[in-house]
Amino acid sequence: MSQVHTMGPDFSRSRLFKFIAFLYGMASYLIFFATILYTIGFVMGLVVPKTIDTGADTPGIRAIVVNLLLMALFAVQHSVMARKGFKAWWTQYVPRPIERSTYVLASSVCLLLLFWQWRAIPAVVWQIDDPDLAVAVAMLSLAGWVLVFLSTFLINHFELFGLSQVADHLVGRRAEPQRFRTPLLYKFVRHPLYLGFVIAVWAAPVMTVGHLLFSAVITAYILIGIHLEERDLVAAFGDQYREYSQRVSMLIPWRKTW
Repeated sequence: MSQVHTMGPDFSRSRLFKFIAFLYGMASYLIFFATILYTIGFVMGLVVPKTIDTGADTPGIRAIVVNLLLMALFAVQHSVMARKGFKAWWTQYVPRPIERSTYVLASSVCLLLLFWQWRAIPAVVWQIDDPDLAVAVAMLSLAGWVLVFLSTFLINHFELFGLSQVADHLVGRRAEPQRFRTPLLYKFVRHPLYLGFVIAVWAAPVMTVGHLLFSAVITAYILIGIHLEERDLVAAFGDQYREYSQRVSMLIPWRKTW
C-alpha cells in the first residue's frame, strides 16, 4: 500500500497536499496540451520535427510490428485505466483528486513514446495532385481536430482532463453530480469527439502505408472504445441513455445504426 494511502484522508485534505495536487494537475494538463498539439502536427505533417511519414528507415515488417506494439500500448493504457474496476483498485494507491490527472499524464507519455519510436512506412497509397483539392482535404483534417476540441468543451473539457478535480479539491468545493446532457453536436451524433478523430486521421492529401496503418488502428480502437464507453454510460444512466442511443446515431449523422 502506498505511503500516501497509508497517511489516510487527513493527509489528502491538508493544504500542502491540495496545493501539490493542483500543481500536479496543471502540469499534467499542460503536458497533455503540448502532446495533442504535437499529435496534430505529427498526423498532418506540419511544423513538428518528426511526423508520421518521417524518421528512421526500417524494414517494412519490422516497422509494422513496432508501430502496432506502440499503438497497442497506448490502447491498453487508455482503455484499462478508464474502466471503473481499475479505478476502484487504482484509487487505493493514487488519491482520487489526482486520479484523472494521472490518467491524462499516462496517456500523454504513451503518445510521446509512440511519436519518438514511430517507424515511417513512406510507400504512397494515394496522393492528391490537384493543389486546390489537396488543400481542401488538409482543411478537412484540420476541421476534424477542431471538432475534437469543440466536443470536449461542449461536455466539460477541464473535468475530462483532470483540472476541475484538482481545482475543486484545492478550494474544498464538492464536484457536481454527474448528469446526462446532450449539448449541440451531441444531438446529432453520440460521439462527435470520436468522429472528429476519424475525420482528422483519414483526410490526408497524401496517404502513405504508415499513415494508413495508423488511421486503421485508431479507427478500430475508437469503435472498440465506443462499445466499452457506452456500456459504462448505460450503467450510469440506464434507460435514459438507451433511448438516446436509439434516437441518435453513433458517428454518422442521421444514420441510426452508425
